[in-house]
Amino acid sequence: MTETTTRTAITRPVFVRHDDAALRTLHIVTWGCQMNAYDSLRMADVLRPMGYREVATDDADMVIFNTCHIRERAADKLFSALGRLRAVKEARGGRMMIAVAGCVAQAEGAEILRRAPYVDLVVGSQAYHKLPELIAAVEAKRASVIDTAFPAEQKFDFLPEDQSGQGAIANLAIQEGCDKFCTFCVVPYTRGAEQSRPAAAIIAEAKRLVARGAREIALLGQNVNAWHGEGLDGRDWSLARLLDALAEIPEIGRLRYTTSHPRDMGDDLIAAHRRNAKLMPFLHLPVQSGSDAILTAMNRRHTVAGFRRIIEALRAARPDMAFSSDFIIGFPGETDADFRATMALVREVEFALAYSFTYSRRPGTPAADAAAQVAPALAHERLMELQDLLRDQQHAFNRAQVGRRFEVLFTGAGRYPGQVAGRSPYLQPVVVAGTGLADGAIGPGTMTEVTITSANPNSLMGTINQEQIAA
Repeated sequence: MTETTTRTAITRPVFVRHDDAALRTLHIVTWGCQMNAYDSLRMADVLRPMGYREVATDDADMVIFNTCHIRERAADKLFSALGRLRAVKEARGGRMMIAVAGCVAQAEGAEILRRAPYVDLVVGSQAYHKLPELIAAVEAKRASVIDTAFPAEQKFDFLPEDQSGQGAIANLAIQEGCDKFCTFCVVPYTRGAEQSRPAAAIIAEAKRLVARGAREIALLGQNVNAWHGEGLDGRDWSLARLLDALAEIPEIGRLRYTTSHPRDMGDDLIAAHRRNAKLMPFLHLPVQSGSDAILTAMNRRHTVAGFRRIIEALRAARPDMAFSSDFIIGFPGETDADFRATMALVREVEFALAYSFTYSRRPGTPAADAAAQVAPALAHERLMELQDLLRDQQHAFNRAQVGRRFEVLFTGAGRYPGQVAGRSPYLQPVVVAGTGLADGAIGPGTMTEVTITSANPNSLMGTINQEQIAA
């Protein structure tokens, strides 16, 4: 196959519906963040009018790998998966379209086609709304097509309004891209500059989601609290104002937003946690390190003291507030004193949940060529110590919920007969069993007060009183 790069002007795709006889099968493999999961759903939406229906197996007529480029060896993971799929395609006489989408596609599009010329389509994270015309180009030219352009128009403006239902808990992308340029991160290069969707489009999508059964909506963005979009009144709105507007939709019971940056945690957003009852008391706020020296080297442009002030202000606004965070261990130049400062911050804040990794060199980022790279064995040793502490804090937070009563949003059946499962305000899985549940009285989308009776490391058990079930 030869490589063809499409650079035509963007026009709104015409979504031609096919009859049932023309149905084709589609399988999407999703790696990475919630934004990627959202993008995969929207890719399926774009392809549905073309006659594609999703299936669970990778011998579909079209397979899309929606990739993530955050961690090391992301490309190796992709090429390994592509190698396995090549045999399936060859066994079918080539009658399979293979596409690579997402951040690895954006960063390494030409390299993908060089190493895996049997790939038919490479589409970047900002161009997947053009899938119908790109597929048509592949079929017409009988050649690979690559499109990793950053169009001036927002892709959200070109997606069909008829979108996939996500159940009782739904994600909604409101912001994309990053202008922060942390020295370890590829997101500014793979997702582009920060863009905010207008409030009207977000509210309209939220209403479509609740019409399909969503009761909780999580607003997504690479820097979601940097959102500043055109409001319904034509003025610039902040995220706090958008959350207030979404809270006015009666069917929405819960609101969240992720992922936030400490630099964009303004006073109005902190105040929203005090006044907006639908805004959940749980926030993911990545700090990355407890050392100011390392934060400076990372170009985070916030300090440890500033992060502490945000935590204190949020807890003052909402005393039941809990936090999760991200930590990178073994960043170039990290000393033992820097690591001890991170451990001290973790002990002080007490996180309900956290994600921690050793530093991963990403080609093209400033930190990749930095001096004083930390030995992998030392970085791993430090990571294990941090993860032990974070695991203890998570278990302690879960145990502290025993005896509490709070609303649980139920999402479906539990693992065993007679159980129903849902999520707490803090995103913990909650499982309830008892008389009257198996008959569907508590179904997906139901929000009911639960008394927590026991805690496991990663979930909670609870009971519902019979009066609530009967009601």
